[in-house]
Amino acid sequence: MAASTLFLSSALPKPSYFQFYPLRSPPSSPLCLTPHLRSYKFRKFNCCLTVKSSNDEATSSAGTANRAPDSLRVVFAAGGTGGHIIPAIAIADELKLTNPTSKILFIGCPDSMESAGISSAGFNFAPIRAVQLVQPFMSPRNLFLPYRLIKSIFKSYKLLQDFKPHIVIGTGGYVSFPVCVAAALMKIKVVIQEQNSVPGIANWVLSFFADVVFVAFNSTIECFPRKEKCLVCGNPVRLSLRGCVPKAEARLNFFPRLKEMEDSDEVKVVLVLGGSLGANAINITLLNLYYQMLLEHKNWFIIWQTGVESFNEMESLVKNHTQLLLTPFLHPMDLAYAAADLIVSRAGAMTCSEILATGKPSILIPSPNAEEGHQFRNASLMADVAGSRVITEDELDSTTLGTAIEELLGNESLMADMSERALKAAKPDASAEIAKQVLSLVN
Repeated sequence: MAASTLFLSSALPKPSYFQFYPLRSPPSSPLCLTPHLRSYKFRKFNCCLTVKSSNDEATSSAGTANRAPDSLRVVFAAGGTGGHIIPAIAIADELKLTNPTSKILFIGCPDSMESAGISSAGFNFAPIRAVQLVQPFMSPRNLFLPYRLIKSIFKSYKLLQDFKPHIVIGTGGYVSFPVCVAAALMKIKVVIQEQNSVPGIANWVLSFFADVVFVAFNSTIECFPRKEKCLVCGNPVRLSLRGCVPKAEARLNFFPRLKEMEDSDEVKVVLVLGGSLGANAINITLLNLYYQMLLEHKNWFIIWQTGVESFNEMESLVKNHTQLLLTPFLHPMDLAYAAADLIVSRAGAMTCSEILATGKPSILIPSPNAEEGHQFRNASLMADVAGSRVITEDELDSTTLGTAIEELLGNESLMADMSERALKAAKPDASAEIAKQVLSLVN
């Protein structure tokens, strides 16, 4: 590998490669991208269309909910992916901001993404074993599902009995199901937050026990059997995305040589994301595309997050190019979004929310492996509300992706329109609204 190629391959923490970071000024060294793990506060920034929810009672009661018990105790059940963990952290931070004396406990799986991420965010964490439903339902692996589920519910019951929460908030992941069921059996108030446009089986079942169901999109209300419980609030996103980092300054953190370019105003940056684990189809397509594209466009740059599992392979295959930065995982996401003109990404719920929150034009490639077709539905909604381009994995190749990138980056008026539509669809006060409703429910 030639020395002038930019790679970020520092050792990753184990077991977590998903971190939470405070809002901070850009690092003094251009490529010093390692975060400082410490407790911090999030403000919430979120995305979704705003319409009147069917839950009129919940909204009318919110005005009276500014006070909570002096020793408010809240349990969060979240895990599995960043899409479930980020909103839980955001809501917890808002509750602490609103009620500093609140006691908060997160319950998740041991030796998991959440076990390290939650502790890094400064919250207490208790582990239980999650119970995963294997598809198809008649799989032999589900034979002991009832036993394992009862065991997890019993462990959750014991944790809740010891902590004595006023309310339990489930934001998704297999671990949230036994915790919320145990809370319902104990007659503890339960709320769930659904990030996707269509709920999974667990949240659909939990909606029968929940006092309130917070959803991100208007259309999601129709997917739940008890629509009167639903309240459209959007998806809370990480605080650092609210930071006003200038685009030119953010770019220097990834490409220091831009400072010496005379025509830096003409620079275009493409941010490629495949999630924390990466997306093999996107990586292979970009591998066949990037070199020729950057050769033809001297002012184009790519920030390419390969995912931790694919980084070593991609690093060995990528040719030397100073207009490319290759990294297994992007810790300073606020700087990456600020630096980008265009996002190429999977269509996870929280990624879509962050795209809306930052007002970025996007090309979405939904994962065909996502449960219940979540990502395809998320991408379809993004196309409707923000004009995002959607390429299915069957259609994905270097020609299709290259053409889409060139069409967007070559059309300033279209990019401006997509950015404006994204910002209009965003909902910046999602966390504050959810926290207010939680306090109202506790009262």
